[in-house]
Amino acid sequence: MKQTIQLRLGQSLTMTPQLQQAIRLLQLSTLDLRREIQDALDSNFMLEDAEDAERVSGSGVASELGGPEAKEGLPESYGDAPEEREVGVGEGAIPDDLPVDSQWTDTFDSYLPSTSHGSDDNADYDPFAHQSSPLTLHDHLNWQLNLSRLDEDDRAIAAAVIDAISADGYLTAGVDELVATIDAEGVGPEEVLAVVHQVQSFDPPGVAARDLQECLILQLRQLPPDTPMLAEAMAVCSKHFQRLSKGELEEIGRRLKLQPRELAHTIGLIRSLNPRPGSAVADMQPEYIVPDVLVTRRGGTWHVELNPETTPRLRVNADYAKLIRRADQTADNACLRDHLQEARWFIKSLTSRNDTVLRVATKIVDLQRDFLEYGEEAMKPMILRDVADALDLHESTVSRVTTQKYMHTPRGTLEFKYFFSSHVNTASGGECSSTAIRALLRKLVAAEAAAKPLSDQKLAEILADQGINVARRTIAKYREGLGIPPSSERRRLI
Repeated sequence: MKQTIQLRLGQSLTMTPQLQQAIRLLQLSTLDLRREIQDALDSNFMLEDAEDAERVSGSGVASELGGPEAKEGLPESYGDAPEEREVGVGEGAIPDDLPVDSQWTDTFDSYLPSTSHGSDDNADYDPFAHQSSPLTLHDHLNWQLNLSRLDEDDRAIAAAVIDAISADGYLTAGVDELVATIDAEGVGPEEVLAVVHQVQSFDPPGVAARDLQECLILQLRQLPPDTPMLAEAMAVCSKHFQRLSKGELEEIGRRLKLQPRELAHTIGLIRSLNPRPGSAVADMQPEYIVPDVLVTRRGGTWHVELNPETTPRLRVNADYAKLIRRADQTADNACLRDHLQEARWFIKSLTSRNDTVLRVATKIVDLQRDFLEYGEEAMKPMILRDVADALDLHESTVSRVTTQKYMHTPRGTLEFKYFFSSHVNTASGGECSSTAIRALLRKLVAAEAAAKPLSDQKLAEILADQGINVARRTIAKYREGLGIPPSSERRRLI
């Protein structure tokens, strides 16, 4: 094949480094953006936080560190003995001898954070509270094991039992399996079962249970003896648990010879127990949400503004920028120019991100004004294309903006994605948001009769009477998504 040179005309999108950086910043959450900004401040000396720079210059630190005018009020020996300046000879120097009955804070109080001598806000501050790892259920149980009076063999058995407890607090291994796991001689099922009962007395109540029935019985045993209807609740859980799970409440009341009100109090006591005792112990680090946008209502108008805590004012350091010389081609000058260009790109990308987030948030508030004023039932159906067409943006851009971005409104802190939902056609030819339908279902279930709950078919008929045509299977899907049990499980005596 003969090689030739051809000229072709075409269009292509080139992903420049600036465009890649802008896209990456656009899809970052608030916490990730903070880390990205901090990394940029640490790696690029041309960048600085305007607020921090103004705070430092306002405190007088800058005048102390630079310029000949800062040395006018210093003693003559300042320039001759820099070593003494470093070790702190002078007003804050360490005295040779301290009084025997003196405290460290009597002499060096200015070096320590204010506690009782300062404001009340810092009095109870624990600097290690934010560095500690979250407490797991196993840590909580092992802590109680260390406080218990068990011999060495029983401690080994208890450690194996604790390792076999799930995050919900249930014992997932049988007695024979625990015997095979424990590496000790002469350990039989009786010893393991005795230690299991010992662990079941630990906090939280109901831990180390092998099934739900045993979990409820363990919690009832740890209640005060004078608890009303305690004996009846214990009888229900121990003798009529299968009937309880099937909802045969009338049969339970007949067999235990309980009046309807007494049976209702008994079932209420059982429902107050925790079916997942392990959830009472925190096993994960809390996730904090910082809203990107603040929405407020002032003078009958909704105002949208960026959260000032998430949008630091970055600028180029003027002192370093003055060091750049145009005709200089040295490596130091080239490094200064590169850092200056990167700083300008980063500031421009950050400004573009903030403008895009604010534009999208403003349009969402404008389209969902009814929701902000009247609640979930007034939510309008909306998709990404509606916002993209209104702002002349691409759908992928709107998708990046609405991912992991949050809006603080009078109705709570909500993710941008929350305002987008599918729609269902109404009898009048309009559209109803799926979020509004879920709100209506929650309202109907909350107002239903406890003795005669509404079925999925009945809920569909009620919505149809209001002009919303929803199939029964769609109602079931929405109900399961809301965590609402079926009508057979929602039936109550009172």
